[in-house]
Amino acid sequence: MKFPTLTAPFLALGLVSSLAQACPDYLNHSMRRLASTEQIQFCEAYSGKVLLVVNTASYCGYTRQFAGLETLHQEYRDQGLVVLGFSSDDFFQEDNDEGDAAEVCFEKYAVSFPVMATSEVRGDDANPVFKGLGDAAGYPRWNFNKYLVSKEGEVLEHFGSGTEPDSEELKAAVEAALASAQS
Repeated sequence: MKFPTLTAPFLALGLVSSLAQACPDYLNHSMRRLASTEQIQFCEAYSGKVLLVVNTASYCGYTRQFAGLETLHQEYRDQGLVVLGFSSDDFFQEDNDEGDAAEVCFEKYAVSFPVMATSEVRGDDANPVFKGLGDAAGYPRWNFNKYLVSKEGEVLEHFGSGTEPDSEELKAAVEAALASAQS
């Protein structure tokens, strides 16, 4: 028995093409959450959301920024912001044991935003998300770089490690991105 394809009606409505255009290639990937078997497909999970993408590590001088990132996540999530962490050992400051890295994120800092399993975030071996971010705005030079991404997937700004999550500059950029997403 041949089942009818639903593509034609959706194409007629323009839904398939608009969905395909709405997700840039660098976000059209799945990755595993830290210390979990759950896979997150970024386009499906975060379509229409403003993203703040951050490369993280458990034993860095900036690790305390998890607290500020969680505050930012809580403050703006209902307006459409998703803070998205990417555990990385590119700077040799992430725990080799994924469970211990997760403990730092989820227990010590009570992070509720998604953090992806440890992966590369710079150079030829960068995961696809950071390959796209790096090509668009420069690769991280250290842990806790922050990339603000519009709901269309455009990299709006790249903030270095020294930019605190509660800084006026970062919060103003987040608010502008969220305001633009509403219009």
